Formats: sequence, C-alpha cells, structure tokens
Amino acid sequence: MPRPLIGITTYVEDSTRYGVWDLPTSLVPTGYYELVQAAGGAAVLLPPDEPGSAAEVLSRVDGLVVAGGPDVDPVHYGAARDSRTGAPATVRDHWELALISAALEADLPVLGICRGMQALNVALGGTLIQHIDGHFETPGATSWHPVRPVPGTRYADLVPEEAQVPTYHHQAVDRLGRGLVVSAHAVDGTVEAIELPDPERWVLGVQWHPERDKDTRVMSALIEAASVRTAVPVG
Repeated sequence: MPRPLIGITTYVEDSTRYGVWDLPTSLVPTGYYELVQAAGGAAVLLPPDEPGSAAEVLSRVDGLVVAGGPDVDPVHYGAARDSRTGAPATVRDHWELALISAALEADLPVLGICRGMQALNVALGGTLIQHIDGHFETPGATSWHPVRPVPGTRYADLVPEEAQVPTYHHQAVDRLGRGLVVSAHAVDGTVEAIELPDPERWVLGVQWHPERDKDTRVMSALIEAASVRTAVPVG
C-alpha cells in the first residue's frame, strides 16, 4: 500500500535569501515534512493558489496539515485589528481558509498547527484572542510548557498524560467555531487543542509546534486516518 500523501501549506515570504539570491519564496521549515515522513506518510507542499481550486488540489492528497505562521487577519472573524496583531497575510489567509473548508467538505483528515489551529477555528466561525502573554519568551526561540488533555477527547486518547510541548504564539482561540470542542489546555487556561468530536471525521488543531519535537503520536494518528483513503477496495 502506498504511503498516504499529506499536503502541507506553506509560508509565503516577499524576500528570502539563499546563496546569491534574494527572491519571493513559498517555503516550509523542514520539521513539517520530516514529521510527516517519520510518522509514515509522504509529504507534498501546497503553495497558495486560487481559493476556488482548493477542492481540486485536495482531491490529489489523503490528508492536510495547515502549518504555523503569521496572525490570521481579524477581518475574517469580524474583529477590529489590535495594535499587536501582525500585518495581514492576505493571500495565505484566503488560500488556507478555502483549503480548510474544502477539506471539511470532503471529510479529509486535517491537522492544524499553531496558526493552522487558529485558522481552523476561524474557518468554522470562531474568533481569536489577538494577544496573550507568556507563550513565547524570546523572538525567534521556541519555549516549552505543559498542556493538559481533556478526558474523553481524541487528543486525550493519543496523549493521555500532561505533556511538555514546544510553543511560540501570542494569539489563541477565543470563541469556538461550529462543532469544535476543546481537547487540551495550558496551565493558565489557554486553549491548546481543539477538535471535531465526530468519530467518523479526523479533525484536530494543536496550538504548539509538534514539528519541533520528537513525539510523533499526533501526526501518526493523522497518517493512520489518511491511510484509509489509500486503501484499494477488494473485489
């Protein structure tokens, strides 16, 4: 059986230096695809495209990872911009929100990571807290803190213990989107994981960065769910 093919959304940068070049770039840190591969999947990057093509693009993959990155523009959840919210990433916002909606429509397994979790919440009509303190300490450096699973959730089934996770964010989920439940909290009460509780649909968002850790349990569960789509019917 072929490895499940997992699409990973990309960062979009106006200026990236490599070698003698300084060019606009669509990229992703290596930890994302390395985690997919370590969990038994194959990875493909999904740079921005026309939002109307999201369903077509996702028809070629078995699962979706929405990567971390800049703040989701508060225009997408009807809020005024806080002075501490980052500059809009308009192209990426429109593309990823379209991908999430198309993935949910197609019952595609979805894992949102950091910004990706927040985009999942927004795609389902939820809102965000535009600034919190204490979830990163030094710009450009990952912090670690414990998260506590909510008993009875998919995340708690995967990681039943309190776990130390790598974190780097200053925004968080506020009002939950349609159908979502909280599946982990930080010690200060910040929502750290959300999911759709439907056992027939694998949809999970985590506020931390599993691609910066060696724990593959969450990604392995996504790969397992995606592997169902690669199975060839017998007879």
